[in-house]
Amino acid sequence: MELSEDELIEAIRRVVADDHPGVVLGIGDDAAVVAPGVGETVLTTDMLVEGIHFERASISARDLGAKAIVVNVSDVAAMAASPRYALVSLALPPEVDAAWVVDLAGGMRAACDEHAMALVGGDTNRAPVVTISVTVVGEVPPGRAVRRSGARVGDAIVVTGELGGAAGGLALARAAPALAAGALSEPWGRALAEALARPVARVGEARTLAQAGATAMMDLSDGLAKDLGRLCRASGVGARIELARVPVAAALREGADALGVDALALALGGGEDYELLATLPPEAVEPARAALAERFGVPLAEIGRIVEGPGLVAVDAEGRGSPLEPLGWDHFARGS
Repeated sequence: MELSEDELIEAIRRVVADDHPGVVLGIGDDAAVVAPGVGETVLTTDMLVEGIHFERASISARDLGAKAIVVNVSDVAAMAASPRYALVSLALPPEVDAAWVVDLAGGMRAACDEHAMALVGGDTNRAPVVTISVTVVGEVPPGRAVRRSGARVGDAIVVTGELGGAAGGLALARAAPALAAGALSEPWGRALAEALARPVARVGEARTLAQAGATAMMDLSDGLAKDLGRLCRASGVGARIELARVPVAAALREGADALGVDALALALGGGEDYELLATLPPEAVEPARAALAERFGVPLAEIGRIVEGPGLVAVDAEGRGSPLEPLGWDHFARGS
C-alpha cells in the first residue's frame, strides 16, 4: 500500500466523516466525543476475518464494508434498539491497495447512512490477512430492550424473511468455477450470492415485533437450530418446531439440486441470514405479521411453540418428532 497510516486514516475520514446529530467530535482525535442519548445504551462488537468469514476474491470491497457494519447493526436491532454510532478497527496486509480500502470505507459509509448512524472513529494496523472489527453503539428506551431470556411456555416461535440463502451463497462461492458461473447466470444464483454478500439488518422490523409484545428475540447469525437452542437455554425452556413451516429461501430451493445441497438443512444450520428469531404470545402473531407486511413487505413465519424444557424437537410432515441437533456455525468447533 502506497499510503502512510496517517494518509490512510485521512482517506477513510474523507469518505465516512459527516455532520451527524449527537457527534461532538468524530474521526481525527484520540477519541470520539458524542452526546449521550435519553435511553439505555446498547453495545455490540463483531469481527470479520479473511479466510474465516470471507474471501477477498469472492466479495467486493464495498459489499464487505457494508456487511461489516450491517452484521453489528443486526445485533443492536435484535435488542429492539436503534443504532447510533460505529467504531471500526481495520488490519490490512501489505498487498492491499488504497483504492480497495477507499471502496471498503464507501461501503461502510453507505451502510451507516442507511441506518442514520455515524462512524466516529477506530484504528488501523498491519496483519497477515484483512481483519475488520466493528463496534456499534445503540439506544433503546429505558426497560425496553428485548432479551433472549424472556421466552415463556406456550409462546409462538416466529422468524422474519427466508432462511438458508446466505448458506446457499457460500455453497455457490465454494462450487467449481463452471458450476458457479452457470449458476450466476440464473436469477436463483444471483439471489444466493446477494444473500451472502449483502445481508439486511431488520431494525424497524425488530421494533415492530417488540411493540407487538415479543418476549424474547435474537438475530440468526449462526443458524436457526443453534440460535434457537441459545434462546431456549437463556430462557430455561424447550422448543418444538414444524419443519414444513421453516421458510426456506426460494432461491435455495430452486438451486439446491444444482449445488448438491439439502435446502432444509442449510435453512436450519447454515447461518448468516441475520433474520430475526422471536417469541410472541400466540394472539400477537397475526397483528405482528400484518404490521410487518404493511410497513416493510417482510413476511413472518410461525414455525413452532415454546414448550417446557430442555431440548429442541423437530416435527416432520407426518407428525413425527425427533431431537433437533443445534447444528450451525461455531468458530471453535473442530473442522470449522
